Amino acid sequence: MNSWIAIGATALGCYAVKLAGLLVPAGVLERPLVRRLAALLPVALLAALTAQQTFADGHALVLDARAAGLGAAAVALLLRAPFLVVVGVAVVVTAGLRAVTG
Repeated sequence: MNSWIAIGATALGCYAVKLAGLLVPAGVLERPLVRRLAALLPVALLAALTAQQTFADGHALVLDARAAGLGAAAVALLLRAPFLVVVGVAVVVTAGLRAVTG
């Protein structure tokens, strides 16, 4: 039963956030600071999620094949590779190191 309470609370919270976004006056959204934050916030959140998924295992910091895959993807990005190539390089390096190290 507790999980249904959590699901209901989450659904209501999501609806409230969506409603709050719709009720914001247009003048507030036109401010340069708000526009800049709206442009940069998704990038920052994605970077934080990537770092957390790469370097964390529960409550411990780890340095394993995922970090090497992320590094290989960064190199591919610096070489201006297409997105699918970047993802493929990360997958191949990560899987290859996991296969070698067991």
